Amino acid sequence: MYKISKRIEDAETLPGNIYHSNELYEGAKEKIFAKSWQVIGNKDLSRLNGDLYPFYYMENYIDEPLLLARNQEGKLNCMSNVCTHRGNILIEHPCQGSEITCCYHGRRFDLNGCFKSMPEFQNVENFPTERDHLTHLPLKDFASNYFTSLDPAFDFEEVYDNMRERLSFMNLDELIFDESRSQDYLVKANWALYVENYLEGFHIPFVHPSLAKAIDFKNYSSEIYPYHNLQLGIVKSGEPVFDIPEGHPDYGLNVGAYYYWVFPNLMFNFYPWGLSLNIIKPLDQKMTKVSFQSFVANPQMLGKGAGGDLDTVEKEDEAIVEKVMKGVGSRFYDKGRYSVRLEKGVHHFHSLIADFLNKGES
Repeated sequence: MYKISKRIEDAETLPGNIYHSNELYEGAKEKIFAKSWQVIGNKDLSRLNGDLYPFYYMENYIDEPLLLARNQEGKLNCMSNVCTHRGNILIEHPCQGSEITCCYHGRRFDLNGCFKSMPEFQNVENFPTERDHLTHLPLKDFASNYFTSLDPAFDFEEVYDNMRERLSFMNLDELIFDESRSQDYLVKANWALYVENYLEGFHIPFVHPSLAKAIDFKNYSSEIYPYHNLQLGIVKSGEPVFDIPEGHPDYGLNVGAYYYWVFPNLMFNFYPWGLSLNIIKPLDQKMTKVSFQSFVANPQMLGKGAGGDLDTVEKEDEAIVEKVMKGVGSRFYDKGRYSVRLEKGVHHFHSLIADFLNKGES
């Protein structure tokens, strides 16, 4: 059992050995990631009626085979990509079709996942049943991306409606994916350490010299919500800022970035130029894949301000997190304490990790 005091003033962090343990890596699959909302991909994956797009939920980690299928009426469904007869994978590559046919024994489904027919099943009793249809999963969208969950522990709207309202001055549905500005990184550290590093601005003056020149560190703040939090990036005078309308709660502030984190592994970094979506994927206890995906709203602002040189900031983060990964494995390190002002996000993250891992434990 992991215990994190609700009072940050007297709380201690998670133990260092958790980042090297199989318990966090394996236990998080069902207790954390299966119960969270994960990105399927951007909306270009399915635009036309009849589009079929296979994917794996948390590929190379959970690897649940799923399918996006847009029916002839334009409705997009997210469902299992496994045949209900003998478990064959139904669709292997993105394609177009008017129905789904299993290549193993010919079982057929419509684009809503409903069973249609099956050869040589004339004498099978009590067939078909509801179990012969493909299982549906929830499908949501935000900021030009689709999301789903295997077994959500919290409502999508509970998180994303709050973000939509705060960012109401941006047209989030018109963000354009820019593959040329998107990149994957491999970090030799546990996924949770990478998230912790993101969730505090404490290290900015020490690790990010260029970013520190833009950020107004004394006014850096965090806002905590049940399953997400926001670091409000107030920047120095002269830096690029959002054009925030009068009446908005942030009107009059020099906001150069909205850094949103959604439990457990999604980071939405909004800048005047658009969105940098960071997806953090565990590969093993000591290796993490970090995907930076860029969605542009204002090309003229690219390369400027707090979001101007993401690659340099990322490499600085990688270097420090990889050193911390070695350090937390030391026999002389156990637990740390939190800065009350600057590490609220880390305390929040640790509290959620402990709550989710402890569920079902005596």
